[in-house]
Amino acid sequence: MTDPVMQRTEREDFQATSDPALQESADRGEVNLLGYEELYNLWERQQWSTQDLDFTQDKVDWHERISPEERYQRMYGLSSFFIGEQKVAEELGPMMRAAPTEEMRIFLCTQIADEARHVRFFNRFYDEVGVLESDNLQDRLAETSAHLNPQFNVLFDEHLASRVDRLARKPEDLETLVEAVTLYHMIIEGMLALTGQHFITEYNEQQGTLPGFVDGFTKIARDEHRHVAFGARFLRDMAQADTRYRDAIQRTLVESGPAADGVLTPPWYDEDEEPEVFGYTMEETKAFAMKCLERRLKVIGLAPAAA
Repeated sequence: MTDPVMQRTEREDFQATSDPALQESADRGEVNLLGYEELYNLWERQQWSTQDLDFTQDKVDWHERISPEERYQRMYGLSSFFIGEQKVAEELGPMMRAAPTEEMRIFLCTQIADEARHVRFFNRFYDEVGVLESDNLQDRLAETSAHLNPQFNVLFDEHLASRVDRLARKPEDLETLVEAVTLYHMIIEGMLALTGQHFITEYNEQQGTLPGFVDGFTKIARDEHRHVAFGARFLRDMAQADTRYRDAIQRTLVESGPAADGVLTPPWYDEDEEPEVFGYTMEETKAFAMKCLERRLKVIGLAPAAA
C-alpha cells in the first residue's frame, strides 16, 4: 500500500524541494535538506503565472455540477486559504528582516512574492468563476471571512501576529523568530495548508471538477513544500546552535496545538451527521497532518512527542 503522505507528491519537482514530509527516509531522520542558496535557485526554476490558468470549466462546474450545499461546505477550505495567504504575505516582512543571514533573507523575499501570487490566484478564481458577490479583492476577503471558524483567527491573529509584532519592534530577537518560523512554516504551512491542499486536490480529481483550480493549487502546493523545506533547514540549524531555540520550537508547538487542531475542523462539521469531510474522516485528516509534522521534527532533531 502506498504511503498516503507520498501520494501525488512523488513527482520530481515536488521531491526537489527536499521537504522531509515527502520522503520516507525522514522517518529515520535522514533527509538531505537544501541550503538557502539552493532553495533560492529552485525558486527560480519553479516559476509559474496565475495568468496562464484557464477557469472556463471551473465556472461551469461550480454553478452547474456542484450543489449549493456542497458549495457551502467547500467554502471553508477556500476561505481559509484565500485569507490565510493574504495574512501570511503581510506577516513575512518582519520575519525576513529578522533573519540572521543574507542568504535567509533573500530566500524569504522569494516567499513574499510567492504568497502574493497565491492571493492573486484565489482572487482570480473567485472573480472568473463567480464564487462571491463582491467585485474586488478587499471586499472578497471580507465577504469570505464569514466561512472561517474562531480557531483560525486565534492561530493567525493571536499566535502568529504577536510574534511578528515583537519582531517588528525587536528584529534581533532570534528566539521569537524561531517561534514565528515554527508557527508559520511547521504549523500553518506544513500541517494545515499542505494537509488541506492534499485532500482538496484529491477530492476534485476524484470528482472531475475545477480543473483550472487543481492546476493552480498544485503549483501552490509545490511552492509551500519549498517554503516548509526552508523552515525545516532553519529550525534544524537553530536547534543545533542553542538549546534555547530547541526549547522555543517545542514550546510553540505545544502552545499552538489546540488552535491548529481546531482549524482542521470546518465550522459546519458534525461528527454524528457528517462523519467524513469529502471522503475522509477527521481522524484520517488529522493523522495525515501529524505524520507530516513528525517527519519534519525528526529531521530537525526533535522527537515527535514534542508536538
